[in-house]
Amino acid sequence: MMKRALKLQGDGCPQLLVKGQTFPVKRGLYLVGFGKAVLGMAAAAEEILGDHLVRGIINVPLGIQESLQRAGMQEMLLKPHSKIQVIEGAKNNLPDAEALKGAVAIQQLAEGLTADDLLLVLISGGGSALLPAPIPPILLKEKEKLTKTLASRGAAIQELNIVRKTLSMLKGGGLAQLAYPARVVSLILSDVIGDPLDIIASGPTAASSHSVQDCLQVLAKYNLLHNLPKSVETVLSSSPAKPTAPENYSHVSNIIIGSNTLALDEAKCHAEGLGYAALVLSAAIRGEVGCVATLYCQLIRLVCLGLAGLAEGPLSDEVRGDLLQLVAELEIPGLDLAKFLQAVRGLGPERPVCILAGGETTVQLQGSGKGGRNQELALRVGLGLHRAQATEGSSPQGRCEIIFFSGGTDGQDGPTEAAGAFCSPGLVAEALQEGLDVEAFLRNNDSYTFFSQFQGGHHLLVTGLTGTNVMDIQAILIRAMERS
Repeated sequence: MMKRALKLQGDGCPQLLVKGQTFPVKRGLYLVGFGKAVLGMAAAAEEILGDHLVRGIINVPLGIQESLQRAGMQEMLLKPHSKIQVIEGAKNNLPDAEALKGAVAIQQLAEGLTADDLLLVLISGGGSALLPAPIPPILLKEKEKLTKTLASRGAAIQELNIVRKTLSMLKGGGLAQLAYPARVVSLILSDVIGDPLDIIASGPTAASSHSVQDCLQVLAKYNLLHNLPKSVETVLSSSPAKPTAPENYSHVSNIIIGSNTLALDEAKCHAEGLGYAALVLSAAIRGEVGCVATLYCQLIRLVCLGLAGLAEGPLSDEVRGDLLQLVAELEIPGLDLAKFLQAVRGLGPERPVCILAGGETTVQLQGSGKGGRNQELALRVGLGLHRAQATEGSSPQGRCEIIFFSGGTDGQDGPTEAAGAFCSPGLVAEALQEGLDVEAFLRNNDSYTFFSQFQGGHHLLVTGLTGTNVMDIQAILIRAMERS
């Protein structure tokens, strides 16, 4: 992907070519980066830039070098004697002292640049946790506690990032401002629905579209406004009322080089190569995990009706109506459900079906268990499929083989070692035979513990850190069983 997006041409007066845009390298070429995918991006960039690269610093997740080494992914590792310094931090995707150390080093490099320098910035999902530089007098632990509390109360990533960048030196365009007057070129792997530049990794090189007032609204929404540390109150009361004007970013070019949409397109091609009739629902699935699970269960129900020759009729009409209402409630941007349902109508039993989707759900924590949004989604879909089969008896769903999967493209779902999990309609009944109550695990938000214990953990997908991050991907595989 980097090699497709980035090229260097000419020796006397070298120029960077990035997706059709040209940037002259007048003097020093420097590199900084932060995020789950940045190690591989930096390795490819250094190979392309060669001796023109003066120096680089990247902040990457703790353990990623060892994980990629173990997986034999040498091409994603820096060569010996690299000019790029690697700092690992943000264990379990949470800011820590090591991530702060890397952020300070990046800040110092940016502050030392001149008008003749070019700063190449590599950004991917997870970059926010790897670039913690709270505005004094806020302490890192204070900012971290506030972020964790917001997440536990169901705040979406967009809301988290509004708060993070308001309280940060480098987020919300801060890095770009510190690098001025150097030319700044950012190559971005998007992990946010709609690819908003000021939200991905909290927008360190993008003009912020949010003000301190937006931050206050988020804090008020989750009842935190009157329970803030003194240091946070001090910063909020002295922050500018309006964000920095876009014209102050004329020295910056932000370029998206990868996203969930591209990942789904690749997955669709692969599924078709395996003989599936493949459809992409959306790259912008969002909302509370229970509502999204219901959406997928209803979609599976509709496909099974179609494969049984019941695409037309009162039952299918009812399911289609339920789906339209759910999508309206979830407010999934850009989803033309009517068009998608028309494509579903054309599916026949002769080929297995693969439905793909991506995005990022939210979980409102009610228990103290261990899990992640993908594992919780898979467990809730498993429960939903079980209930549908139990209430409908010999339903068309019972005449189909069904597998549902949800996983994080970064290889880490929540503070667990798993990327995600699989389920099928038989999961709940099989779990009961092992003495495992799915509903009890869900009440405690304990999906990882469930999947670890159930059938020896065989329904977990454990990849290790993958070196990329473009949100989550869900896959539904459905095959009509041959009638005896």
